[in-house]
Amino acid sequence: MQPDTTQSGTRLVTLMVTLVLFSPLAIDIYLPALPAMAETFAVDTTRVQDTVTWFMFSLGLGQLLAGPLADRFGRRPIALGGVTIYAFSAAMAHWAQTLDLLLVARLLQGFGACATSVAAFAAVRDSFGPERSGRMISYLNGAICFIPALAPLLGSWLTHEFGWRSNFSFMAGFALVAGTFLTLFFKETRPVDTKIDGALFSPERYMSVLREPVFLFHATLCMLAMAVILAYVTSAPVWLMMELDQDMGQFTMWFGVNAALNILACMVAPKYMDKFGTRNTLNLGLLMLIGSGAAMLVLSSIHQAWAFMVPIFMSSFGFAFVLGSAAGKALAPFGDRAGTAAALLGLFQMSGAGMMVSLTQRLDLTPPMLLTLQMWLLVPGLLILWSKLGRRWHAVAATS
Repeated sequence: MQPDTTQSGTRLVTLMVTLVLFSPLAIDIYLPALPAMAETFAVDTTRVQDTVTWFMFSLGLGQLLAGPLADRFGRRPIALGGVTIYAFSAAMAHWAQTLDLLLVARLLQGFGACATSVAAFAAVRDSFGPERSGRMISYLNGAICFIPALAPLLGSWLTHEFGWRSNFSFMAGFALVAGTFLTLFFKETRPVDTKIDGALFSPERYMSVLREPVFLFHATLCMLAMAVILAYVTSAPVWLMMELDQDMGQFTMWFGVNAALNILACMVAPKYMDKFGTRNTLNLGLLMLIGSGAAMLVLSSIHQAWAFMVPIFMSSFGFAFVLGSAAGKALAPFGDRAGTAAALLGLFQMSGAGMMVSLTQRLDLTPPMLLTLQMWLLVPGLLILWSKLGRRWHAVAATS
């Protein structure tokens, strides 16, 4: 289905970019405020970091339902429903007087952000076809990558001028404005011949994906790589600002530089993959992440911001190489189950990583040691990739 005459391709992409911004905005804008939030609620910083991991958990879990709901009821109602939940939960977080209530708000906000993201990518696939949609989705991913560079700047200013709660009121306001534009201009894109037979949620359909070893291996690598980034995102504000005495401006600078490197890595990874293949890309990415863990361990005795961030800079390239190559391989064995497999991959990547980081943060490790652990958890994956089994998986995938 091509965009109709009342909904141009440019307008649709603009609206879809707006939809995909909800998720990264909800994570990155308030990171500079984490120390202030811990002080407000008089809790350990680990408890406040849960506001990120709980959001990630529901962001992944929600995909198991948001995809089938978007197929059955259409992209527009799911998008508008997601924006409504997001706005309500952001307002709830703003007014929360206890950390427990804030955590519930963040859990709800993850479900709302999940719905907006699923609707956006589905609408792009509907409207631009299999070939053009790949390029359009790359634009959406590019928009997502810019948020970590820009949102902390806004969050630092808001926190400094109006207090940490203003970050959540900004999210609520963004949702209200975006929701208004979507209500006025976003028309349904779901093909009219879409048929959903049987139950909305079919456990057997998901089990058929989980029984595939190629999926499990590569989805687990995606989860472990995402856990590295999530551990950094939640730990960096505490370590840099509370332990290394960086102010909000300095923290935002370090965070912005890493975001820029992440954008560069996301541009380089596909070109490397085209030239050298997915197995070599995955191998290099794993080596970079494991090497970053070694560098983090070596530099951990130096209490300087650069000593913490240099291994993070290295890991950004490793993350892009692993995620870019492993995600495609996880979905490769599936044809008519591609949507189901993609939902499960999102569950691994978001919810799995969120749970991992939340658990490992309770080991009472310093952030450098926590990140070293997360990076070195990828060592078994590298060994499996080097084994006969790993070679066979990639050989089979390459010829299929």
